[in-house]
Amino acid sequence: MKRTKGIHHITSIVGNVQENVDFYSKVLGLRLVKITVNFDDPNTYHLYFGDEDATPGAIITFFPYEDARAGKIGNGQVGITSYLIPVGASKFWEDRFNKFGVKYKKEKRFGEEFIQFEDPHGLKLELVEREGGNKNTWTIDDINPDVAIKGFAGAVLYSHFPEATAEVMENLMGLERVGEEGEYIRFKSSADIGNIIDIKTTSMGRAITSVGTVHHIAWRAEDEKDLLEWRELVKENKFAVSDVRNRKYFKSIYFREKGGILFEIATDIPGFAVDEDKNSLGQKLMLPEQYEHMRPHLEETLPPIQLD
Repeated sequence: MKRTKGIHHITSIVGNVQENVDFYSKVLGLRLVKITVNFDDPNTYHLYFGDEDATPGAIITFFPYEDARAGKIGNGQVGITSYLIPVGASKFWEDRFNKFGVKYKKEKRFGEEFIQFEDPHGLKLELVEREGGNKNTWTIDDINPDVAIKGFAGAVLYSHFPEATAEVMENLMGLERVGEEGEYIRFKSSADIGNIIDIKTTSMGRAITSVGTVHHIAWRAEDEKDLLEWRELVKENKFAVSDVRNRKYFKSIYFREKGGILFEIATDIPGFAVDEDKNSLGQKLMLPEQYEHMRPHLEETLPPIQLD
């Protein structure tokens, strides 16, 4: 049975691009590892944030649409994106959120305490302490490796058909079903980060995919050979699956699982240093070859980003 190692990245839709950059880099302390464009809509940015090494399982990405309407989080989406912090770091983050005026609350699931909050555009996020995962050596402000976000802890999925989504997670994606508690079913993969998926079993209502919602969640494949095997397996399970898409930093396929959530499976390679030196990631606009001819137009029309 094939088993994904866990989450590769999570992609969301947000509003103002500068607000997005400021919150994830200056408040959460993530590294902006890539400034590029939406390969399916090149007049829009696609921004990637992660740890210092741009590790699969630590990458959150955004499509900023400043004039789009607000979305609504609901069934058929990732409802909450969970981040992993070192054991003992919660007090630091509570103090930091108080400093920046970020409202938060606490919730317990499966014996763990989560610090839940929202980004400026309404995306639901949470922090949880766990052992495992390498320390993030990207430092900013008073964030140091002992408290910095390591990567994803996982995600909470909202499904039209929770048991059907649970079946996909267990029998197609190969995660281990480890428990049920209250309104949640928990699954675990083999990776150290991006490895815990909670499915909410109660309805969260109708979703509107727009600003403040997750567009898709991507799972890890090792390389293109592994990806092609995943594609055949998805087809064998009677899902409509895309052709392999070349996203420059990875290759991937897409399909929508039974509960309505858009799944991507993406390769770990070649990674984000394929067109930039690792030490200078995220400092300038990088374009795939098919859009390089549009550079003058894009540099003139895309909103400027202040990185300092």
